[in-house]
Amino acid sequence: MNAPEPARDDLYVDAAYDMIVVSNRLPVDYQAGPDGETQWKSSPGGLVTALEPVMRAADGAWIGWAGVADREFEPFDNDGISIIPVPLSESELEEYYEGFSNDTLWPLYHDVIAPPSFHREWWDAYVRVNRRFAEAAARAAAPGAVVWVQDYQLQLVPKMLRESRPDLVIGFFNHIPFPAYGIYSQLPWRRQVVDGLLGADVIGFQRAADAGNFSRAVRRLFGYTTRGTLIEVPADDGEVRHVVARHFPISIDAAGFEEIARRPEVQARAREIRESLGNPETIMLGVDRLDYTKGIRHRLKAFGELLRDGRLSVEQATLVQVASPSRERVETYRQLRDEIELMVGRLNGDHSTLGHQAIAYLHHGYPREEMVALYLAADVMLVTALRDGMNLVAKEYVACRFDEDGALLLSEFTGASDELRQAILVNPHDIEGLKDAMVEAASMPRRERARRMRALRKRVRDNDVANWSATFLKTLTGAGIIAPGVPDALVAGLRRIASTERLLVALDFDGTLAPLVDRPEDARATGRARAAIERLAAADDTRVAIVSGRALESLRTVADPPHGALLSGSHGVELQLDGGGVTIDLRDGELAELQQLTRVLEESASSVDGAWVEWKPAGLALHTRRVDQAQAAELQRSVRERVASELPELTVRAGKNVLEFSVRPSDKGEALTRLRQHAGASAVVYVGDDVTDEDAFAALENDDLGVKVGQGKSLAAYRVRSPEDVALLLERLADERDVARNGVSRWP
Repeated sequence: MNAPEPARDDLYVDAAYDMIVVSNRLPVDYQAGPDGETQWKSSPGGLVTALEPVMRAADGAWIGWAGVADREFEPFDNDGISIIPVPLSESELEEYYEGFSNDTLWPLYHDVIAPPSFHREWWDAYVRVNRRFAEAAARAAAPGAVVWVQDYQLQLVPKMLRESRPDLVIGFFNHIPFPAYGIYSQLPWRRQVVDGLLGADVIGFQRAADAGNFSRAVRRLFGYTTRGTLIEVPADDGEVRHVVARHFPISIDAAGFEEIARRPEVQARAREIRESLGNPETIMLGVDRLDYTKGIRHRLKAFGELLRDGRLSVEQATLVQVASPSRERVETYRQLRDEIELMVGRLNGDHSTLGHQAIAYLHHGYPREEMVALYLAADVMLVTALRDGMNLVAKEYVACRFDEDGALLLSEFTGASDELRQAILVNPHDIEGLKDAMVEAASMPRRERARRMRALRKRVRDNDVANWSATFLKTLTGAGIIAPGVPDALVAGLRRIASTERLLVALDFDGTLAPLVDRPEDARATGRARAAIERLAAADDTRVAIVSGRALESLRTVADPPHGALLSGSHGVELQLDGGGVTIDLRDGELAELQQLTRVLEESASSVDGAWVEWKPAGLALHTRRVDQAQAAELQRSVRERVASELPELTVRAGKNVLEFSVRPSDKGEALTRLRQHAGASAVVYVGDDVTDEDAFAALENDDLGVKVGQGKSLAAYRVRSPEDVALLLERLADERDVARNGVSRWP
């Protein structure tokens, strides 16, 4: 497979998505159907659970590898989320993934528990694949979109995105540890990796110590100033860009695990498991990927010595070890499996009886319901990782124990140990200490187990995976996960501005009053939004304006504005104030440019099915919403290049699935200023969803109120989720204006 062309500074393309997640793997698994057709199966995990709500609300896309080498798949939708597969060749899978990611970075970042390998061809593949992921994100991202890159396989993507798309808001989360500089400095490409990460606006880590290690690496390698969690990164324009590097400990869907645990059939299965093991007094459970960082050998050694010394017997205790397959094409992992299975065989041969097995070793994965049954059956959960970014198994066990029973033995070298302080904390390298802790857990009184488990469960419930993602996104964008409805802070803002003497309510149309549709001529405001607008427009002390990038004629048709409404079309080039429309007279040079632009766009659009051109008084717009994503990306890129070459003075705007060109510059900020002056407004409410609305938000004054619809970088102080919530906002504003006039409220 040939690598894609390098990213360019002018790479603005399909511009479709306000929120993009980039990870090595997609949240779906490829399956070949019975007749050879492509099928996809959701692979629910903590990350997917955390991000599904915000992805759906923000018209989000997920970019990742489909899990099949040497296959290319077209983008598709899965359960409300757009999926954009990135291809990998077999050689790239070996060099980028199995090689550099898992035989160089993984052991290095886990304190060199196993020796890392350094190969230049692996590094070259890592760079090449990271660029492919970055270009896919750059093509798919709307102007000002949020791009959240996940994990150590893609550490170069933030800077690559920053260089090609400086308009984006970029976050990165490292799910594994970040090592101390003395260890990290062994990496031959240490500067390139840190520099790649510094392309992000926010870099998240599991533990405060990991964030501190990263900041120290930045100081040692680049000499940049760091203050607390802030890193000052010099920008190309001579300014300083502030990057946040701090810990955001990841978690689980605690409520989801508890719901499964409370199902009668799952509890019945837990009883079956105990019976199948001979109903021992104590079942100890280990659940891990088969990985040398998990401390499985230490756990087996400690348990074997307890049996050998008679401190435990097979009649008293059984160890169940679930070791799901992991990276079995990597030699280190094959050797680990052989070693562990040899240990299990020896211990069972030495200590098992006909009626009681010492160790039940299970080398395969299980569905979630079966895992929850195992958690309920286990008296002691053993988490003995030698180094782990978090270890979510510990949190899963706690979430399932609604009976407030069970004991958690937890390595102090896991991120979870920072939060789950009521667990029995151990150093797994200390075999004697580990043995003592296992006996303590097995013999702990019921009251003490319940006391500890109550505290652990409160911690896990209060800090679940939704809280994790909301906290990260709030740090990144100021928004977090946007809940439906009108947030309390915005209600307070509406109440404040409702008492102003003369109010202007200015509203974008597409994506704000009207949901986005494939055919722009079909767009209509929601019924509730229109009713609220009519209420507002009917009052003498309130003016309503609709501010759009559409041509004024199109806006009149789709918006059907209420009597007395002010209109702004073509990004402020056209205004309809009281007494009729304001038309513009183009100069001869502008008319010639418009004629040449028309020829370029019509020629380009005619070559791609579904593309079409919208004529405006001072420009044209190329629409690609009905075009296949890959074709749309290429079309927008080629049109940009051609217009930049032939008509370099034109104003260009990228919106959602649209490129707009104007021979006379104007923007929504200028339009809002003119509308404010015409209305004589003492304060303004402006609501919009697109990057073009940022000019209007920038024009707001101290007493005004700006509301962004959906995700994305924004100057607006408030946010709502969707056009449906805009309708609620306008209803509430109309009610608050009534209260300000009459002193009667229907709200508590």
